[in-house]
Amino acid sequence: MNLKEHAWDALGRRVAGRQPPPQTLQELERALLEEWDRIPQLVINNLIDSMPQKCSTLLAIRENHTPY
Repeated sequence: MNLKEHAWDALGRRVAGRQPPPQTLQELERALLEEWDRIPQLVINNLIDSMPQKCSTLLAIRENHTPY
């Protein structure tokens, strides 16, 4: 349900795929900022657009396990 977790996951995968990987905190900070700017707006829009379905699913199952 948490959009931030999905956004962080997308950002983390992008930073993890950098070659060479960041070696210092300064390099990591730079990589995070650069990759955040490179995440396509469509990815963010898709996360936002998925919320109504996720909410409906959560309401339908109440306290049971979510299927995604």
